[in-house]
Amino acid sequence: MPAEATQAAESVFPQLEALLPHVQKPIQYVGGELNSTVKEWESCDVRWALMYPDAYEVGLPNQGVMILYEVLNEQQGVLAERTYSVWPDLEELMREHSVPQFTVDSHRPVGAFDVFGLSFSTELGYTNMLTALDLAGIPLEAKDRGIDDPIVLAGGHAAFNPEPIADFIDCAVIGDGEQAVLEVTAIIRAWKAEGRPGGREELLLRLSKTGGVYVPAFYDVEYLPDGRIARVVPNRSGVPWRVSKHTVMDLDEWPYPKQPLVPLAETVHERMSVEIFRGCTRGCRFCQAGMITRPVRERSITGIGEMVDKGLKATGFEEVGLLSLSSADHSEIADVAKGLADRYEEDKIGLSLPSTRVDAFNIDLANELTRNGRRSGLTFAPEGGSERIRKVINKMVSEEDLIRTVATAYGNGWRQVKLYFMCGLPTETDDDVLQIADMATRVIAKGREVSGSGDIRCTVSIGGFVPKPHTPFQWAPQLSAEETDARLQKLRDKIRGDKKYGRSIGFRYHDGKPGIVEGLLSRGDRRLGAVIRAVYDDGGRFDGWREHFSYDRWMACADKALEPTGVDVDWYTTRERGYEEVLPWDHLDSGLDKEWLWEDWQDALDETEVDDCRWTPCFDCGVCPAMDTEIQVGPTGKKLLPLTVVK
Repeated sequence: MPAEATQAAESVFPQLEALLPHVQKPIQYVGGELNSTVKEWESCDVRWALMYPDAYEVGLPNQGVMILYEVLNEQQGVLAERTYSVWPDLEELMREHSVPQFTVDSHRPVGAFDVFGLSFSTELGYTNMLTALDLAGIPLEAKDRGIDDPIVLAGGHAAFNPEPIADFIDCAVIGDGEQAVLEVTAIIRAWKAEGRPGGREELLLRLSKTGGVYVPAFYDVEYLPDGRIARVVPNRSGVPWRVSKHTVMDLDEWPYPKQPLVPLAETVHERMSVEIFRGCTRGCRFCQAGMITRPVRERSITGIGEMVDKGLKATGFEEVGLLSLSSADHSEIADVAKGLADRYEEDKIGLSLPSTRVDAFNIDLANELTRNGRRSGLTFAPEGGSERIRKVINKMVSEEDLIRTVATAYGNGWRQVKLYFMCGLPTETDDDVLQIADMATRVIAKGREVSGSGDIRCTVSIGGFVPKPHTPFQWAPQLSAEETDARLQKLRDKIRGDKKYGRSIGFRYHDGKPGIVEGLLSRGDRRLGAVIRAVYDDGGRFDGWREHFSYDRWMACADKALEPTGVDVDWYTTRERGYEEVLPWDHLDSGLDKEWLWEDWQDALDETEVDDCRWTPCFDCGVCPAMDTEIQVGPTGKKLLPLTVVK
């Protein structure tokens, strides 16, 4: 290794330490968490800096980054360190004192690593990526980088349409990361061992030719006179026309994280989490995560038991989160919950599921989940206020199902229920949204009736709908911010005007403005690179945080940057797309057949529901043949391990 590269990898902590007394929450930049890993720089030949582009308190618990961190560090000769977004107070001091973006593990400069990998669960982290690149001394645009700059690699759900950040990333990996990062590592290792032949371009070409790494620079986008995309074509030989997603088929072979990180500073989730299955076939048409993570792959009951056992011993956490897109749909969830509750009864280890589907909830499951922990509120997600709109979005939950479920919950001692809805869904009217108030009042009335108590609460939480790539709603128009706000104001007035029930109903909602920016970025193309750059140059940071987000800044920058292109914000957001339109992400293969997505979009417009294909004949979405698999159903009949109850 050249002397200057070794020099560049030295810890910047001495310079950083002097700045920490002058910033808020300095503990988040110190590192040294329980189960973190520091390896010798010189003993490794491939080095990754992994980033969740948000604050430490949001980034540290992120399962995706935690898993890749461990998978990479288990490899001989490979190291992975973590970096998070620094708050503006520290950013200012780092610029003033020439301290570069650093990893929290050993405070090495991010610019000294071979790969800078970013995991985007939301598009609102794009400006934070530019901040980190700039602080690291890495040229913002991929075309300006040299052989010694890290490969900037994007992953996560937002990477299923990386076109808006095509100018800034060298490559993107779509789908599961566990095997993908090892393949990328092997290619980089071989290229370095050969003396880095052909420079940066040759390395990217080798990655691209695998068919599973997307390199935007190797594709040209041609536009029609009306602004739509004419086609996306490779500009190098050997580069695939379509890039495939990565899918880990056997979760039991990847029982990560084995040693979950325990944060030093307060974080959004402080629990030991186990992903109990990946993928979802419920077919909710708005849900990108459900569509792009198909097929369903369950972790075995024994695998879950072993992961929980090891994870609790490694961390000392007092709560276990059983994670997936719809955790109560695991074919052995009852046995999983009872087995864990039995095993950890003495230790008072609590169990939690993310929001539960109304039709998958039962009181036995709820009682197991709360047996050792505190009985907090229950969260359900009907998503749509009316029966009609739930048919449109394929959320097959009737109001009767909901009332029956909450009656059971209130009758068994719960006092608080949270209901999550969306506003701005395709074909939605004011009446569809106002029916949310009717549902909430029925919930309160039923709760009072079955509990015999007036002390019953129902919180209504509403988010704005954002159409996402690789879903049946990728063609749908988005509701404008003004219309969203007006509709929510009517709902708020109806709830507050209810003298009998209004005080028992909490109402939380986000205004429509962040959703428009998210919609702009989620379905955008390469022309948005100029917008993101302009927002960053104007001080845009932490756009996912209400106190830092500026709608006016985004709109002003978009108006100016898009003016030469002939398209505008409305063109990307509130415009409905047609069947024949080439979408910016069509060359990225999520496994879903575009024809099937279009047919499902037409079914939505006809208010036609489609069953869960795990339990019914196949609907030909395309995923299973592409993966050469059949959806797993279970149950296995096995019992949770270890079998002994902890004394």
